[in-house]
Amino acid sequence: MAERFSSILVANRGEIALRVIRTAKELGYRTAAIASEADRDAPHAKAADEAVVIGPAPVGSSYLDMDRVISAAKESGAEAIHPGYGFLSENAAFAQRCADEGLVFIGPSPRAIELMGDKAGAKRAMLEAGVPCIPGYQGTDQSDEVFIAEAEKAGYPVMVKAAAGGGGRGMRLVRSASDLPAALADARSEAENAFGSGVLILEKAIEDGRHVEVQVFGDAHGSIIHLGERDCSLQRRHQKVIEEAPSPAVDADLRERMGRAACEAAAAVDYQGAGTVEFLLGEDGSFYFLEMNTRLQVEHPVTEEVTGLDLVALQLKVAQGKPLGLTQDDVKLCGHSIEARLYAEEPGAGFLPSTGPVKLWRAPAGVRTDAGIETGGEVTPHYDPMVAKVIATGASRDEAIRKLTKALEDTALIGPQTNRQFLRSLLKGEAFRTGDARTTTIDRSEAWKPEPARLQHLALAAAIIHARRRDENAAAASLPEELRGWASSEALYSSVVFAGEDDVAVRIAEAKGELVATLHDRSISVRFVSLGEDQGLALVDGTRIPFSFTVEGATIALATADQDLTLTDLTQVASGSGEAGGIGAVTAVMHGLVTEVFVTEGDRVEKGQRLAILEAMKMQHEVTAPVSGAISALPAAAGKQVAGGDLLLQIEPDTEE
Repeated sequence: MAERFSSILVANRGEIALRVIRTAKELGYRTAAIASEADRDAPHAKAADEAVVIGPAPVGSSYLDMDRVISAAKESGAEAIHPGYGFLSENAAFAQRCADEGLVFIGPSPRAIELMGDKAGAKRAMLEAGVPCIPGYQGTDQSDEVFIAEAEKAGYPVMVKAAAGGGGRGMRLVRSASDLPAALADARSEAENAFGSGVLILEKAIEDGRHVEVQVFGDAHGSIIHLGERDCSLQRRHQKVIEEAPSPAVDADLRERMGRAACEAAAAVDYQGAGTVEFLLGEDGSFYFLEMNTRLQVEHPVTEEVTGLDLVALQLKVAQGKPLGLTQDDVKLCGHSIEARLYAEEPGAGFLPSTGPVKLWRAPAGVRTDAGIETGGEVTPHYDPMVAKVIATGASRDEAIRKLTKALEDTALIGPQTNRQFLRSLLKGEAFRTGDARTTTIDRSEAWKPEPARLQHLALAAAIIHARRRDENAAAASLPEELRGWASSEALYSSVVFAGEDDVAVRIAEAKGELVATLHDRSISVRFVSLGEDQGLALVDGTRIPFSFTVEGATIALATADQDLTLTDLTQVASGSGEAGGIGAVTAVMHGLVTEVFVTEGDRVEKGQRLAILEAMKMQHEVTAPVSGAISALPAAAGKQVAGGDLLLQIEPDTEE
């Protein structure tokens, strides 16, 4: 068969765009990227042979705009489009549009996307085919009254889900009838914004199951095989955090049964390309169909690692109309692979997305890292907060856990806050180590809080500041390096005061190449084995501590294996006092869009009451009242874009508060 295409437009961004571009270029394809104006200098735009800027930062004006994407394909001379995941990857209308425009859509047929990409339609089809499904409602009547009645039939708790899309968006767990109307409204709004459809389904919530999914692959010649399963049970608010292959809960017999069911589901729609059939696995080995993702998954690397197959290469092969070239007997699982998703977010603040310039990015050595960021770039509020995936593979599950834990310790992202230490805590937790994690493990655990700054790390940060000041001053005075830090009488010293709830004063004394930091009536020795521009190795009280850091003005950011700190040296700045607005000020916790406001000026509100909805990074966040009182000012309005720290509304607290 003659080749159908030799050039590819990658209609995505971030790490998945880079992932597709890498394989496509290895196979000799010419690649083109699309980029919003905010992404014109992003890594994926620079990695492709050509990049086309298609519009402003908002996804509706760029990555989700079919006309602009198609125009970019034609402008770049691309003959095929790879959609990655998210954005237009599961949009049947886009797949059909590609066909109408003479472009090859690297994915399944529009019919398969339409049926299997819609949770309601897919579930109806699976029920007709006899595939076990979770009890619930997937009808066309979308009235609140019907959902309320169906929830009573299923029994609480129930799960409200967007019929289109995935990734935890448009999904709400509802434990009581009184909470259902608000959950339906929020889910509809979020789903409409994320997927362009507010259609919902309802399912009985099975809270102690495992999320196990099966990777399937089909070609145009009728072959459909599976490539084993992935366990994605460690989730936070229905968003996968850590995934692994194979599942610690699946034996050979169960793998064969789940794989056969997944292939039958794919065969029902003549599936072609890469797809994933997701199941909820019970303790007794029973499993229930959840949905089918008609695209490449975020977690596909763990399948690649244990099968030795390049799934993007297989996608391109199938899209060329060629046979898959594999039978089920050819698929062998070897070893164990685990992936951790690195998010720009603040776990200690309810996992709020974190944005800002990337001051330093350093990927770990010895493992696979799929990342979409670079030093000098920026994490913006316009897109998903996942910035990288760290994947470790070993001969056994224990080995993979050890390698991934060490890799996360060696990872450095300075700028936005990240979930790096939270991921380490999950890997060390008993539920994951024993292979007993469930979809509710994280959400049922106590809120995670970062460990307070250790004295050794405060001493190290102060020592870095001292050494840099010393070297800068010496360089300005043209002092030879061997005389830096030397004194003819007593030791040289300097002072650093780190800001905090209780400011920490650190006195640094230096003599004969050794620094001694004194804080909280304790002396800690620091000796630098090496100290570069943004990384080093120190002996802190004799313990070897590798570290990465940045210093900007009075701020030092320090990343070690087990802590990420951002500290302000008050000796370099004048400290401020108080917070504008006082206890009743309600401010935006991040850059975003105010989508709804539920109060008006003069209203009286109770502590904890919903006040507004703030949307950022395609997620919706409730703004609640910190105190009871009356609304005295209301700058916020629906449709208004706000920056982190902007005043949304002011509450005049009740006198007793």
